[in-house]
Amino acid sequence: MDAAPQAPSPPVLALRGIRKSFNLGEANETEVLHGIDLDLWSGEFCAVVGPSGSGKSTLLNIVGLLDRPTQGQLTMTGQETTRMNDAQLTHLRGHSIGFVFQYHHLLGAFSALENVMMPMFADTGFATEVARLRASTLLGSVGLTPWLHVPASHLSGGQQQRVAVARALAMKPALILADEPTGNLDTKSADGVFELLQRVCKEQGTAVLFVTHNPLLAQRCDKTIAVVDGRVGGP
Repeated sequence: MDAAPQAPSPPVLALRGIRKSFNLGEANETEVLHGIDLDLWSGEFCAVVGPSGSGKSTLLNIVGLLDRPTQGQLTMTGQETTRMNDAQLTHLRGHSIGFVFQYHHLLGAFSALENVMMPMFADTGFATEVARLRASTLLGSVGLTPWLHVPASHLSGGQQQRVAVARALAMKPALILADEPTGNLDTKSADGVFELLQRVCKEQGTAVLFVTHNPLLAQRCDKTIAVVDGRVGGP
């Protein structure tokens, strides 16, 4: 007897009718996101482009579960988040999303290894040998084995961003949100970080939302969405 067909996996991220207003109920109430729909699938590398003030940061905060939409539905790894309380959102964010920012936000006095272990330490409350081994393996995968015990403040900008990518992967997230991660890097370092994120996306099946103002990098992504005046368009 033939096996029953497998049900298709849900998208890593699904947005339906996402709206966001500020100053609700006041005379200066302003809606900055106007009914955004978006699907992002496992292993998909998606660029987010748009001018300053277009709503990209607001959208990223909502996708990162750092803010709640005024209306609409956000589903992450098959879990609908509308009715989740703050503790549930924090748990989902910590286990499903990795963040890479324009500024790496590493702890300069701590080693590369210790920085990558931080999300795992925050989750369990103590450093384990398993966490140490995973952090070491991740740093090796981004080419930083010789710098495991070097303080983050002694690393170059490109090395620091590679540590930040390794840290974002510490909890095996389904989604990485990369907010202008190459914006402060020279061309060679920026290309290295971008290629690293692409490799992670393909090898580990991690979905990536990559916010950038660099049209050349956006062209190298699987798809591009443009955020203009709080609405999403693009090919």
